[in-house]
Amino acid sequence: MLRWLTDKIALSAPPGGTLLEQTVREQMAGSDAEGVAIVAAIAGLLGTVAYADRAYAPVEEARIREQLGCVQGLTAAGIDAICAVLRENIVGIATVEAPVYARELLARADKDLRLEVLDALVDLAAADDEITVAETNVLRLTATALGLSQGDYNASQARHRDKLKVLQK
Repeated sequence: MLRWLTDKIALSAPPGGTLLEQTVREQMAGSDAEGVAIVAAIAGLLGTVAYADRAYAPVEEARIREQLGCVQGLTAAGIDAICAVLRENIVGIATVEAPVYARELLARADKDLRLEVLDALVDLAAADDEITVAETNVLRLTATALGLSQGDYNASQARHRDKLKVLQK
């Protein structure tokens, strides 16, 4: 039953896209649909990891802002708008919409970009100097949903091994 529900959620992207995707589209006027979908998916997955421990901390939002700042054509006002959507809708983004964003990236991004996104997600989880078990679980599921291997995940998280809560006394 859980598999059926997961599949149903993953296939249920709303017509016209999610609120996050609509906001990215508005803020990246003139960008193609594929670029908008990829940026929205990355922002959604960043939000998902930020909320994995059920707290959307300012240090995590700062890291998300930093990542979004690398997107060509996205202004400071655009970053503000995207972060506002994340803050106000984080529960839905991190639960219901996360599979949609992972599916979008799997379909639209090559492996190198998906690995780069995984690195950004792991860096975000480590932003508060601690990667919790909940964050580790979300990262592992996300890596799998992105079509990446356990080895890919291990290589990415090895950069922050000292921050893994599960290894701390």
